[in-house]
Amino acid sequence: MSQPSRVPRETGPAAAWWRMPMVWLVIGGPAAVVVAAIGTAVVAFKGADPVVSEHSSVTAGVRPSELPALQARNQGAAVAAPTSRR
Repeated sequence: MSQPSRVPRETGPAAAWWRMPMVWLVIGGPAAVVVAAIGTAVVAFKGADPVVSEHSSVTAGVRPSELPALQARNQGAAVAAPTSRR
């Protein structure tokens, strides 16, 4: 009996790097994250709410003579929240 030779077989030319599935797994994950981050930034900047000053939001639709009553009502509503004890 003859023993099989230990010489490695020739497998042909090496495949191109873009034909290897592992390369696309390594590149695809971070690329998807970058695309998602850019999309999120676009949505955030295009849909951003305008900045409203605190003064204009309190006085919207309220006469100046009613402001002290409005502020007292809001302060009383914030303090009146009951707390439960066990």
